[in-house]
Amino acid sequence: MLRMREIGLKPGEPREAIARAIEKRCNLGKYGYVLDEWHVFAESIDARDKARIRFVYGVDFSVKRREGASGRGRAANVASAANTAPDAETELLRRLRASGRGAGIDLAPPGTMLRGAPAVEAPLRFAPGSGKSAGSRPVIAGFGPCGMFAALTLAEHGRAPVVLERGKAVDMRAEDVRRFFEEGALDPESNVQFGEGGAGTFSDGKLTTGIKDPRVFAVLDALARAGAGEGILRSGKPHIGTDVLRTVVKNLRARILSLGGTVLFEHRLTGLILRDGALRGVRVETPRGAEELAAERLLLATGHSARDSLEMLFASGLCMTPKPFSVGLRIEHPQSFIDAAQYGENFAAIYGMTPREAGLPPADYKLSLRTEDGRGLYTFCMCPGGVVIPAASEPGCTVTNGMSDSARDGAMANGALLVDVRVSDFASEETLAGMAFRRDCEQRAFASKAAPRPYSPPAESLAEFMREDSALAACLPAFAVSAIRAGLPRFAKKLKGFDMPEARLYGVETRSSSPVRIPRGEDLCTNLRGVYAGGEGAGQAGGIVSAAVDGIRLAEAILGA
Repeated sequence: MLRMREIGLKPGEPREAIARAIEKRCNLGKYGYVLDEWHVFAESIDARDKARIRFVYGVDFSVKRREGASGRGRAANVASAANTAPDAETELLRRLRASGRGAGIDLAPPGTMLRGAPAVEAPLRFAPGSGKSAGSRPVIAGFGPCGMFAALTLAEHGRAPVVLERGKAVDMRAEDVRRFFEEGALDPESNVQFGEGGAGTFSDGKLTTGIKDPRVFAVLDALARAGAGEGILRSGKPHIGTDVLRTVVKNLRARILSLGGTVLFEHRLTGLILRDGALRGVRVETPRGAEELAAERLLLATGHSARDSLEMLFASGLCMTPKPFSVGLRIEHPQSFIDAAQYGENFAAIYGMTPREAGLPPADYKLSLRTEDGRGLYTFCMCPGGVVIPAASEPGCTVTNGMSDSARDGAMANGALLVDVRVSDFASEETLAGMAFRRDCEQRAFASKAAPRPYSPPAESLAEFMREDSALAACLPAFAVSAIRAGLPRFAKKLKGFDMPEARLYGVETRSSSPVRIPRGEDLCTNLRGVYAGGEGAGQAGGIVSAAVDGIRLAEAILGA
């Protein structure tokens, strides 16, 4: 099987044109071959040149010799000299390279399948069942991406994990979130941050990641099989959407349960039982009251919004260090404006159709710069066709985030505008000072006169925010306000009109990353024997996929312990 990258089609050109592009680029007719099968393994959009926008595909394909073709030639002679008979793809590739036409064409990786992507297991670092603790049931605190994929990995290798999730199952959680959106009734244990699937369940469901780890495909494959669809295996910018994610997390839970795992909702980790620096059990608050559970292996996947959990763990002797993070606002524009800015205002005139008619998705953006004092200002978690949502998990604190359905068909687009926060910006040198910094911003947002009601994000137009008397600006530290005000016109030079006066700003965005990091040894264990920590809450990941990969790695460490 052969792999070809960079096949470009014009907007409106049918997907079947890929076959013609393969035939032409490989000169199949001249060499006596016909295209047998082909499968798209990657797809993206190149919109750098508005007058030459292209859908770009990577394709795996097979060929066979045309009936009556001899297959003779230089490649055949080479093979004959080696007393071998090359298959059609190997012979064709040799011919292409000999003629100088083989650039960008290679043999497909071993295990590649034409009909759908194969399931690829992550490279495990242990011999299953070899560890001294092979008979005990590991405990996982948190059922977001990190905890969920750790539980899945452990369950698939016969270790029947016990998952403690402080929030509710996703259907009950969705009802609590709906009531919060409509009535402002916050449940501190079941909300946008806490519950089955973690914070990602009520987001855009982005699956992009910058990490290079073979486990990434294992995560995407598991999500696809759980209901996300094979499209996420091909897309250059895969996403799921909050509507589909709710089904996906339920299906992953069902898989874990079918393999002997246990998932306990409304069970909050409240303490560690330690003896001689090693874990012996955990304390848990349950619907029945306080309970203790014996445990020799605990995987912490609590997320970075569980401040009470981080405070408890720090008090229990778990080593933590303060780390930089970011704070800022969320900015909202009409999606039609973002489409015009990214695809070109004259798209219809050039291509004879609208971007949607051409099959283009709602456009996104990613912007960054350095301010004069060296601060980083960047956009984050951009939600095409999405909505700005309140995302509080703590009484008296207002937080915002963005959320999209899988279709991303809303009229508005929004993204976070974030500014670097340095450890030196904290009010003290205490380990948890970053959490206090975040809470201060959120409490100011809750009390802001720009908030229409409790827990609703305070909001202003961009023009109002640029004034000295801005109520929204009072929610952030002065350095963040200065960076955003100075950076908006510079962003507009990269994306024309980004600083339009009528753009809407919402506050505050404080939950993009953790303000602490939990150090780990080479065995991925913390300073407390038997206690492992991962995902975003431990400062070891950022985003759904990287947190899930970290969960798999931690499960591997536990399996090999």
